[in-house]
Amino acid sequence: MKLKYLIILFFAITINAIAQNNKSINNLSINMVNDDPVLAAIDSMMASKYFESLGFNDNVKHLNKYHYSKDSIPVFDSLTYVHRFKKLNANSPFSIVYNSQVRDYVSLYAKRRKKITGRMLGLAPAYFPIFEETLDKYNLPLELKYLPIIESALNPKAKSRVGASGLWQFMYPTGKMFGLEVTSYYDERSDVYKSTDAACRYLKSLYEMYHDWDLVLAAYNCGPGNVNKAIRRANGKTSYWEIRNFLPVETRGYVPAFIAVNYIMNYAAEHNIYPIKPEISCFKVDTITVSNYITFAQISESLDIPLEYLEYLNPTYKQNFIPNTGRANTLCLPIEKVGVFVTNEKKIYTLKTEQDRRDSAAVVTVEENNSTSSSRGDAVVYGVKKGDGLGKIASLYHCRVSQIKDWNNLKSDRLNVGQKLYIYAKPSYAVQNKKKADVDAEKVAPIISGKYQYHTIKSGETLWKIANLYDGVSVDQIKELNKAINTQKLKLGTKIRIKPIG
Repeated sequence: MKLKYLIILFFAITINAIAQNNKSINNLSINMVNDDPVLAAIDSMMASKYFESLGFNDNVKHLNKYHYSKDSIPVFDSLTYVHRFKKLNANSPFSIVYNSQVRDYVSLYAKRRKKITGRMLGLAPAYFPIFEETLDKYNLPLELKYLPIIESALNPKAKSRVGASGLWQFMYPTGKMFGLEVTSYYDERSDVYKSTDAACRYLKSLYEMYHDWDLVLAAYNCGPGNVNKAIRRANGKTSYWEIRNFLPVETRGYVPAFIAVNYIMNYAAEHNIYPIKPEISCFKVDTITVSNYITFAQISESLDIPLEYLEYLNPTYKQNFIPNTGRANTLCLPIEKVGVFVTNEKKIYTLKTEQDRRDSAAVVTVEENNSTSSSRGDAVVYGVKKGDGLGKIASLYHCRVSQIKDWNNLKSDRLNVGQKLYIYAKPSYAVQNKKKADVDAEKVAPIISGKYQYHTIKSGETLWKIANLYDGVSVDQIKELNKAINTQKLKLGTKIRIKPIG
């Protein structure tokens, strides 16, 4: 009998404590709006088409250990959350607390953006081992591996509206401070290994400044200056929850979001969320160094690797080629292709050199978008348009930036709209452009049958690529019209509905 009363008393005290805790933080709670910075960052990453290009596979039925229905969104009471958060807090140097602010972000990841959370879980095996190894090297808490989920949604090419870039979202000055180089051709803020090392060094320096992980997170987001200012305005108080209202708006939800992500990553299955893995295999890769100029197109053709795969594995390079910087540059490849590249490296470079000797062997006319290009002698005369850069033009004609500068006696990389450039294009690349033109020609001849316009799946196509072939068509629209087809695994030759006609 006494035991019964003790149990009742325990629950009464616990519920009262939760109520008092929620009451004390009511002034901290927010109703998350659509322009919440964390929510906006997630949606921005999805809008970048990065996820679409990876071709995710959502066949996760075998992971459903709680036997939830596919669209089920489990609901838990406060006691369950408190118990789970206490377990996490007991094994973490962070203050893993549960309050109304954190609850809002749990709802964001577990309900409002549930599928995106699953995709980030699917990407985790590609990035978390790198994060964990580097965090361990600097003796930092392993929970910090979740920071890039908030910062970039695990997109190494992510760019924020204020100019932050990469998985860890370094601003240009902070990146330079920690040794991350940025040029017209590459951005080391997008280098998974270098940016992770830089982020760990930055986080370590912030901890030496504050000796409080909540304040470290806040300072990482808005800078130490803003945190110090908030501490002064809070009359010297140093608890994040006490200075939160004096921090910039975008930082007020940052620590709660980090706590929520820690929870979701550990209790995803309980919320009916499972890893949705990318169809591009990204777990068995290795890096090698190259010391000469080489394009992704050359690597793709030589090693039979899709260009999109190379872009995904090598996000550092902005214009799909590795420049000759006078030092060794990193190239990431599927592990089974590393030996092939190393064995044939000289041959690949020799092939490029042989092609260079044929620079003036043919007259080629190439037209792209609204640029003007006409033959003159044994050269192509290219008219510079808005947004053009030497790297982009060099990639178009499969030549080097230095060659374009030599051919046109250019002293700098600056170009003017309307400026004429003389380029000696390669026959091999002219053939590639012709193939591209042939493919483009096919795009304007859709199949129209019955009450719908149809499209026949070609090699390498994704729903996003197909949707962009037709005006006013979205990926969601194609999925809606083709419910009987597994749109996650498109089969070559399958005919799918595009849009109603008539």
